[in-house]
Amino acid sequence: MKAATRLVLTADGSHSIYSEETRQHYHSVHGAWQESQRVFIELGLQEAFNRFSDESSIRIFEMGFGTGLNALLTAREAERHQRCVYYTAIEAYPVPLDEAHQLNFDQLLDTNYLHQLHEADWNQTVQIHPFFSLTKLHGLLQDFRATERFHLIYFDAFAPEAQPELWTEAVFRQMADILQAGGILTTYCSKGYVQRNLKAVGFQVEKHSGPAYKREIIRAVKPA
Repeated sequence: MKAATRLVLTADGSHSIYSEETRQHYHSVHGAWQESQRVFIELGLQEAFNRFSDESSIRIFEMGFGTGLNALLTAREAERHQRCVYYTAIEAYPVPLDEAHQLNFDQLLDTNYLHQLHEADWNQTVQIHPFFSLTKLHGLLQDFRATERFHLIYFDAFAPEAQPELWTEAVFRQMADILQAGGILTTYCSKGYVQRNLKAVGFQVEKHSGPAYKREIIRAVKPA
């Protein structure tokens, strides 16, 4: 049976989705776009572009494809900077296409990729534009086995109170294992035990100012 969800408009004019099952919003109600821009683009992608400036391409792994907003913003930046990005995302519970087509991200951001991202076949690599290819995997993070190492991880699971199994030391060890040396993980959650679990598997944890109404967010770096 399909889980009950509803579209919501956040404070910056961008959409989010509310899940009745998890009692969680997919993005901050204070602004979906500005949250993703701060947490994943500014602290993640822009840092990866700088840190790995000599590399011909950047490989990104996203935990939780969700609304596709993080992928959309990344595709836009890849085109702007003309940097090749290979983007892999895993999602256990995909947003139905009829709901995805109601999201207003393309109109708000002046992009035209959102439908392509959601309509891309699962478990296949799809070229969205010359600088961005997408591989969406339908499944659980715990079952994911990487065949390559990534430069950057967007860790965008639901909050720990909804999905505690995804914020454990074991999961962060799995994330560290799929990152190459010097790689980055960014997340909106800065709870103390999340920081401790990241440090326990060897990450260097940096605390940064967050988006609206969020004091701190995390960038974790795997030592080179």
